[in-house]
Order: sequence, then structure tokens, then C-alpha cells
Amino acid sequence: MNLHLSLGPVLSLITGIIILIFPKLLNFIVAIYLIIIGFIGIFGHGRISL
Repeated sequence: MNLHLSLGPVLSLITGIIILIFPKLLNFIVAIYLIIIGFIGIFGHGRISL
């Protein structure tokens, strides 16, 4: 039997379990996620385009 794990689903599962244990942590996780997505959107995946 071959088991192929991707990083996204595993990370989502671990994060979900941590949020269930520490619900106040959700605010920080969402804030960090939004900041990272904002930087990626502004700088274009590592390319600075002005």
C-alpha cells in the first residue's frame, strides 16, 4: 500500500487540532495567514514588480 501525503492537508489537520485545543490561538493564526497572503499578493511570489 502506497501512502502519499501532501503538506497542505497535513498542515491543515495539525492546525485544526491545535485550534480545538487552544481556541484563542485562532486569532493569531488568521492574522499571520492574512499578512502572508497580503505580502505574496503585493510582491508576486518573490518577484517585485513596480
